Amino acid sequence: MLEHFCECYSDLSGPILCPVLGSIIPLFIPNSRIRPIRLIGLCASLITFLYSPVPRIQFDPSTAKSQFVESLRWLPYENINFYLGIDGISLFFVILTTFLIPICILVGWSGMRSYGKEYITASLIREFLMIAVFRMLDLLLFYVLPESVLIPMFIIIGVWGSRQRKIKAAYQFFLYTLLGSVFMLLAILLILLQTGTTDLQISLTTEFSERRQIFLWIASFASFAVKVPMVPVHIWLPEAHVEAPTAGSVILAGIPSKLGTHGFLRFSIPMFPEATLCSTPFIYTPSAIAIIYTSLTTSRQIDLKKIIAYSSVAHMNLVTIGMFSPNIQGIGGSITPMLSHGLVPSALFLCVGVLYDRHKTRLVRYYGGLVSTMPNLSTISFSSTLANMSSPGTSSFIGEFPISVGAFQRNSLVATLAALGMILGAAYSLWLYNRVVSGNLKTDFLHKFSDPNGREVSIFIPFLVGVVRMGVHPKVFPDRMHTSVSNLVQHGKFH
Repeated sequence: MLEHFCECYSDLSGPILCPVLGSIIPLFIPNSRIRPIRLIGLCASLITFLYSPVPRIQFDPSTAKSQFVESLRWLPYENINFYLGIDGISLFFVILTTFLIPICILVGWSGMRSYGKEYITASLIREFLMIAVFRMLDLLLFYVLPESVLIPMFIIIGVWGSRQRKIKAAYQFFLYTLLGSVFMLLAILLILLQTGTTDLQISLTTEFSERRQIFLWIASFASFAVKVPMVPVHIWLPEAHVEAPTAGSVILAGIPSKLGTHGFLRFSIPMFPEATLCSTPFIYTPSAIAIIYTSLTTSRQIDLKKIIAYSSVAHMNLVTIGMFSPNIQGIGGSITPMLSHGLVPSALFLCVGVLYDRHKTRLVRYYGGLVSTMPNLSTISFSSTLANMSSPGTSSFIGEFPISVGAFQRNSLVATLAALGMILGAAYSLWLYNRVVSGNLKTDFLHKFSDPNGREVSIFIPFLVGVVRMGVHPKVFPDRMHTSVSNLVQHGKFH
């Protein structure tokens, strides 16, 4: 029994418990000893990252069932337990989460001098919560954990934000996402009344009436649409990005938006198939409009972070079109851009962070001619821009092309509008790069120039390697996800 316990809890619970321990230890260290605190946080996050691929190595891609399932009795009288598991869809989201947290700690290595201990603790608690979300197989905790992620994110934006409006942005982020999730709680309570349990695996085999499916689908949609975010409930995202520190923007672009899309794939689509089919036009229309609208809005922004934030909204609405295309190309293709979206906008936000650290401004009009003074940053920005415009050979192209194929099989007009959005994305990406990097150097506004140092370059390298790796050799992703995606499409989901 002890051997079984150790084997079971080494597979999944190890990466969850490691950031918890790493967040507790610094609390007993004085604030004056900031270097040991940072090292403990970095080591805990790196150990978690190095351990996270272990389930991928032992993962069996031939089955769609959740693997490495663990359970812990939580509220036994209400039949609510702490279930953990992993399948082909959630596997890579866990790895992405553990990849980004060490990056965020390194980004804030020298900048988070005030409340450094609290920053490390908030980062590791956030990592624990996000890993648990992607592995959770209990509906109630599937609701509780994403809402718990809001707390450390609220603190990071409100305490370490860069401007005077950071408190407003933090509250806007918190209230938008929290209020939308209230409807999700009502849906879970209704499922609990019908099934007598919140076990996701049991709920997936439960037949709901068509009327109840529609109600439950709408309730879950209200929660997940805000997190994606879909237009028009996207207002919180640009403001949160502008006010958040660089590390906050990296994680905000990388993970929280995936909580919404992962919720659709884990909850709404498989559990309410009839309602999903009925709602496809309802998803296609605002998503297609959002891609065009946010692409045009991006070209009108003057703040570098807002440009990347609106671009991020456009890419995520393209993902929703793929998820609700009832075929393997659409659903399978939508997962790869989610992973790519965790790398590309994050790298762009890091580029903006390097500029802001040196010049204390993010306004586009103050920049120009950086290729002559910051050639290394210009090269990194160019590589990230190519990925953002979905150039062949990058991670974005590998996902967005199958989405277009899947959407075209369902609705050619929506696919055409999505393709138009990709063209607009290339236009504003090249426009931004040309404005900042090319042209004349504006010495009236910028005086001191320095290329990224060794620590900053070492942070960029994993992003660039990941983007090229996914774009040139993406086979590992469909190999692990194909069975789970096929099960979602074929086995009673989209008849």
